[in-house]
Amino acid sequence: MNSLQAMCLAAPHEALIAIEAPLPAPGPGELLLRVEACGVCRTDLHLVDGELSGARYPIIPGHEIVARVESCSPNSGFTVGQRVGVPWLGWTCGKCRFCLSGRENLCNEARFTGCQIDGGYASHCIADARYCFALPDEADPVSLAPLLCAGLIGYRALRFAGEARRIGLFGFGAAAHIVAQVARDEGREVYAFTRADDHASQAFALSLGATWAGSSSGPSPAELDAALIFAPVGALVPAALRAVGKGGCVVCAGIHMSEIPSFPYAWLWGERQIRSVANLTRADGDGFFADIARHPPQTHTTAFPLSHANDALQQLRAGRLQGAAVLVP
Repeated sequence: MNSLQAMCLAAPHEALIAIEAPLPAPGPGELLLRVEACGVCRTDLHLVDGELSGARYPIIPGHEIVARVESCSPNSGFTVGQRVGVPWLGWTCGKCRFCLSGRENLCNEARFTGCQIDGGYASHCIADARYCFALPDEADPVSLAPLLCAGLIGYRALRFAGEARRIGLFGFGAAAHIVAQVARDEGREVYAFTRADDHASQAFALSLGATWAGSSSGPSPAELDAALIFAPVGALVPAALRAVGKGGCVVCAGIHMSEIPSFPYAWLWGERQIRSVANLTRADGDGFFADIARHPPQTHTTAFPLSHANDALQQLRAGRLQGAAVLVP
């Protein structure tokens, strides 16, 4: 294939359109990649809805990319034909106080794949070699794709929960279905909270080893040590606070959330904490892939042809998917 084929978002609130263009040429330190699969993330819906500050349009979305190296410079650290993963974090300045203190995810100059850098809803893409991860050759690329964001963000959120043994997951989509398995492998109890009528997601959570699954609008069946919120619903923050015990932590793992309603200070008192997860670091990726090497989580995916990207996004928006949607060029 001598051309780039992609699904492009010209402006917020529009449908993605198919485009064809000349193959991009990689610059110094960059890789030209042939995309094997690209996950569809809820962040992509926020991009479509114009809810991400700093996003550029037109843009090719997609930041859960599994690809093969088509060309690279000799000092890139990769070889032609090697499989790599491209995550959300695509570039940082490397010299600000955040980058120099191991917090590159907070870099004010950071650029993100599928947001400011054209992403993986395409046959090919360009990526900075420093921000790519080596992936196993033998694994199914569709199964690997959700690990590049849903897995990584879930992993960072779980690490923020510290040694909490009883974990509540609010919203049981792509990220939660992966982190639930990681938490269970670590010997933690998992409680899944969904919409009251979402019996399919509740059954899905139980099939993955959750101790309990039920409505987020009702009381928790047990006092939690930590709660991870993946649904972009601000009203879940006070609900999660009421479910965690003293010293507990509520981790907001989404890049966008609706307004958080007010709540009594008594729900926060007792050294409870609320914190957010912002992006990820390369160290998160190294830690995550090392930790799951012996017991890889099983990702549950629905594959769509690249040309059906709009359908995949609409099914995600409507909550009709269990696990993750993945586009295949």
